[in-house]
Amino acid sequence: MPVLFDRLMKLKEMFNSKFGSIPKFYVRAPGRVNIIGEHIDYCGYSVLPMAVEQDMLIAVEPVETQTLQLANTNPLYPDFSTNANNIQIDKTKPLWHNYFLCGFKGIQEHFGLSNLTGMNCLVDGNIPPSSGLSSSSALVCCAGLVTVTVLGMNLSKVELAEICAKSERYIGTEGGGMDQSISFLAEEGTAKLIEFSPLRATDVKLPSGAVFVIANSCVEMNKAATSHFNIRVMECRLAAKLLAKYKGLQWDKILRLEEVQAKLGVSLEEMLGIVEDALHPSPYSPEEVCRCLGISLQELRTQVLSPNTQNAFCGKTTIKQMLKCDTSFSVLIFKLYQRAKHVYSEAARVLQFKKICEEAPDNTVQLLGDLMNQSHVSCRDMYECSCPELDQLVDICRKFGAQGSRLTGAGWGGCTVSIVPADKLSSFLANVHEAYYQRSDRNLTFEKQSLFATKPGGGALVFLEA
Repeated sequence: MPVLFDRLMKLKEMFNSKFGSIPKFYVRAPGRVNIIGEHIDYCGYSVLPMAVEQDMLIAVEPVETQTLQLANTNPLYPDFSTNANNIQIDKTKPLWHNYFLCGFKGIQEHFGLSNLTGMNCLVDGNIPPSSGLSSSSALVCCAGLVTVTVLGMNLSKVELAEICAKSERYIGTEGGGMDQSISFLAEEGTAKLIEFSPLRATDVKLPSGAVFVIANSCVEMNKAATSHFNIRVMECRLAAKLLAKYKGLQWDKILRLEEVQAKLGVSLEEMLGIVEDALHPSPYSPEEVCRCLGISLQELRTQVLSPNTQNAFCGKTTIKQMLKCDTSFSVLIFKLYQRAKHVYSEAARVLQFKKICEEAPDNTVQLLGDLMNQSHVSCRDMYECSCPELDQLVDICRKFGAQGSRLTGAGWGGCTVSIVPADKLSSFLANVHEAYYQRSDRNLTFEKQSLFATKPGGGALVFLEA
């Protein structure tokens, strides 16, 4: 807390210098590390994250005008102002202020408000951007809590998490709600099993003989700036529909892979068997998907895909037209078998991880590490969301003492998370630092936040100015 107090005092001084006044209150929302359960929240499955100590802070002063003024302590992020009652979010440019606008607009629309007063806000964050530690979602959550506080409205943490999860989709990504949920529901000293429909969080006590270490690959990947993330969402949705059709379910009503399992009333292991029977490992073309479902390409684009995944087709309805699209948004094949295999096996690993933590056998750390290793292999081979740098960093972490290591967050860059026996922490940090960050060919500027041990932190808070 002394470090946080110092940051708040510095933020207060900078706010006064920027706006010529003193903030009325401050809001904090943490980043998170997902220990296990990657790319399955938007498929309806439980995940197992914990909040990290790094966070977003916002100093706030309500004003009598309708102007929303946003500034950032980081000079790389320029000031922004807009009318509080005319919020426009540009999906084509995921600039920093758009994430604040997502949270603001989400609360505005939830309460159906049309005549809001403005505010001055100064943002300070120490979560590495585009690192898979959810800096963007922390900012969305911060903004949502700021707006609720200014309005004097009462919402539970669960309600805030659900609104912020929904509102982050304004930026164009089809996330599932894990990041926002842990940002609000986190408690110091415990990880959380986050379940959906309805949203709920259960404490998961992590083993005392191990620590979790985050290592940044220093490859940045903003999931709102590429189509990778939404393409995976789309593939999972299509896999769910083909599996439902195969089992005689009303496939057009099904959106998530979890719904198929729930309607069939079978185990995750049985779902993996159904995937083997129903889907082939070779990629599907859009035309084959349409033949399987008995629909046209136009119906596939407009009735099956969400607005944020339709851009993968660039509005085209034939293969010939698709080929003329910008290649960054043109998807001509779907790996449905691989994506479904990852989701169902990863969902099972989350439950196994929680069970091991509860039962705490003598080899707990090794068993948890094995699950994390399996998760990375699945993310790399089945979900294809890793990258060479992440794979290399995972190998280095295992070589120097991690019982398990895996990518965390969306992937395609960002961070790894490793479970390390507590008595090996010092040598582990030194060796990983030398092997990954000090290599002359990598040309990295090492920062303290690139490699650090972390423990479960607390959730979002409001601090009133004394």
